[in-house]
Amino acid sequence: MGTWTFPHTPTPPDWTVNWDAIERRFLWIQALAGVPQEMAHHAEGDVLVHTRLVAEALVALDEWRALEPEPRGLLFAAALLHDVAKPFRTQIELDGRIASPGHAQAGACLAHYLLWASAGLDTPAPFLWREAVTRLVRHHGLPLWFLAKTDPRCAVIAASQRARLDRIALLAEADVRGRVSTDQQELLDRITLFRTCGEELSCFTSPYAFASDHSRFVYFTSVPSARTPADPARAAYDDTVCEVVLLSGLPGAGKDTWLGRHRPDWAVVSLDALRRELHILPDANQGAVVQEAKARARDLLRRQQSFVWNATNVTRTLRAQLIALFAAYHARIAIVYLDAPHDILLARNRARPHPVPEAVIDRMARRLEIPDPTEAHTVEWVYQ
Repeated sequence: MGTWTFPHTPTPPDWTVNWDAIERRFLWIQALAGVPQEMAHHAEGDVLVHTRLVAEALVALDEWRALEPEPRGLLFAAALLHDVAKPFRTQIELDGRIASPGHAQAGACLAHYLLWASAGLDTPAPFLWREAVTRLVRHHGLPLWFLAKTDPRCAVIAASQRARLDRIALLAEADVRGRVSTDQQELLDRITLFRTCGEELSCFTSPYAFASDHSRFVYFTSVPSARTPADPARAAYDDTVCEVVLLSGLPGAGKDTWLGRHRPDWAVVSLDALRRELHILPDANQGAVVQEAKARARDLLRRQQSFVWNATNVTRTLRAQLIALFAAYHARIAIVYLDAPHDILLARNRARPHPVPEAVIDRMARRLEIPDPTEAHTVEWVYQ
């Protein structure tokens, strides 16, 4: 990942957390002040107080101090960002309780955006670095709640495809130790069970190893029930008959350039081309564009002809709908995600014959979810 370092990451020998400098530097840290939390679980105070305690708890852990500088920095950044979406997700329920539903998923998107846009940073965070932090933020609560999932084993295996479970567990431990609650020991015991589960599945420090990429795809795209959970050890028969490359990335990330270099002779379903053909602006309703694109894709799939779907595809939900369509025709699906630094991407977009409004790009960037191996047969990241 390189030698990039997150600002103010504590270093030996004193391991001091310079909280005053951190709070002055990052507006997204300041935004945590005054955001309330449920007293039963967070008697220590608001989200800002909790975040400081989590950072200090992490730095005090011998396991964190024993890491190399890079993973120390990743985890420290994740500790600061783990509740970054609570100012937008916190609500008071009808019974008076305070909750922040969906804050981990929303926080992952926001953390990636802040790191990509260099919010408070002197230099942009490299792609692999910010993506590693994003995935820790996304899964920081999993060790506490994985047993409540319909299929806890599936939840653990899926997380192992995205981030190292030992680091997720370490962040979760700091999250628990950085709070005042009557159930702290119970929560720490859950983290112990999470560690045990990851170790028993042989995926605590590396991704779960499937029999094949098609077996992995079938496992994550099946719909297991609580009674009959999917079997990750099952080797699925590969019945694919063609390939669909699903491009993903913000406008200006380089999708057309990649296409010209790597699949110049393939059929292409391009939403940008269809928008121009149908005279529909990028910020207008895209229903007619998507409907026509899917009709053309179905025609290619019926003929078992490989093709490229060229669009931004920035959310997992949108990609899942397309992948379900392709898989229904027994296509092998490859996602190619293209990334570019903030300033470079905006400059490229301005130079395009048909630039996308920057306000539209900004909205997309705030919702961006980077594809991961649970979504397709193969996932490739192209970045600089």
